[in-house]
Amino acid sequence: MKKFAEDALNYVNTYSKPSELKITDMRFAHVESSSVHCILLKLYTNQGLVGMGEIRDGASATYAAMLKSRILGENPCDVDYIFRKIRQFAGPSRQGGGVSGIEIALWDLAGKAYQIPVYRMLGGKFRDSLRMYCDHGRTPPEERMDGTAQGMALKKRMDRFQMKMCKTILGIEDIQKLYPNEAILSGPPDYLAQIKREAENTTHRDSATGLAAVKDKPFLRKKEDFRYVSHPHTMLRITEHGLDRYEEYLSKIREAVGWQTPLAIDHLGHIGLEDACKLLQRLEKYHLMWVEDVLPWYLTKEYKILSRSTRTPLATGEDICFVENAQQLCQERGIAVIHPDVCSAGGILECKKIGDMAQKYGVSMSMHMCETPLAALATGHVGLATENFFAMEFNAPDDEYWEEMIQFQGGPLIQNGMFVVPERPGLGADDFNDEVIRQHLWPGYTAVWEETEQWDSERSSDRVWS
Repeated sequence: MKKFAEDALNYVNTYSKPSELKITDMRFAHVESSSVHCILLKLYTNQGLVGMGEIRDGASATYAAMLKSRILGENPCDVDYIFRKIRQFAGPSRQGGGVSGIEIALWDLAGKAYQIPVYRMLGGKFRDSLRMYCDHGRTPPEERMDGTAQGMALKKRMDRFQMKMCKTILGIEDIQKLYPNEAILSGPPDYLAQIKREAENTTHRDSATGLAAVKDKPFLRKKEDFRYVSHPHTMLRITEHGLDRYEEYLSKIREAVGWQTPLAIDHLGHIGLEDACKLLQRLEKYHLMWVEDVLPWYLTKEYKILSRSTRTPLATGEDICFVENAQQLCQERGIAVIHPDVCSAGGILECKKIGDMAQKYGVSMSMHMCETPLAALATGHVGLATENFFAMEFNAPDDEYWEEMIQFQGGPLIQNGMFVVPERPGLGADDFNDEVIRQHLWPGYTAVWEETEQWDSERSSDRVWS
């Protein structure tokens, strides 16, 4: 009998009493991953359990740190209660990163406390692994100078991980920069000068690695910066010659990756509805998986018009926070694919709610994921537990250390082009790998998991009614 009891204890975390679990601290680490600035988060508890989370790429740790005093002393197993307590402090895109990162860490703690994977707490799984589609990662500039080179670079990265689907970034501004003396675009002269000088998707070579240099996501916002002007208001127009050049470039990418390979396009350019309609009509013959973020996500009426002008599926959603902000897009069938990011949509449960809502309107869900393997695990649990999930993004094909940033048990996370979630408690990771993280700290940061006591007593009256 004694032997039986000892064996039983091997399957129980005796250091955790879920009903008595309390949050005691929150700390951060800033790392370079997936070509961007990523912010990792830890929630500490009174029982030694540590929850792992991540804030949206290119965001600010302040978005989470300001919430620390509001969650200290709370039981992290009360995930929905804490989420509702702090959700008012989230906004679209990177502004949703703080609430989302905390929510992810809460689920990790709850799973570790009860010794079950997160997807089990979401209702179980619809699949055993998840499709991934490959991005360009840090493809060097010289491999982006024409469609054939860009397509071959993309195919090489797909083959490296045995992925069968891919996404390219191709904005009309990039075509204008390639041909600065040709009339690709017409528009305000100051905007055209900016584009020829520095298109939004322009990459620079890192002399140390030979790959594209990593740049911070947030631009230095200036009043005259066209990249901060919403698409309908730039008055940038594509000429017929510009349409020809764009199509010429894309046709070479399509030939390079193959006609049976699912291929998506992101960042068509800062163009309005009318020119987007013209460009999409030209692209129909290339049988695209989807075209992403053609317009800002909140332009529901414009997406409805756009979707009815083309037979190419439209996708958007990486900057949407909360299910209610995604509903009208899906209900109006303005898009065919909802595309949230777990690190800005409100976290794990909110992403599942988005997928379930979209399914009612015949809309599929794929997920944006340009962060570390921790965010990939969170995305993976959503994908396992959501019926209409199709695929998740992978933007780190050139970061050899990517998977090593977390410690976990089992085989590789990416196997034969599929993402495999470890069958372990919580998100499936035991801890972050501090040694690897220290080797890839974001510029300006010299340490990890530093004290954040300055946020312990930050207070305000958070009630939203009088």
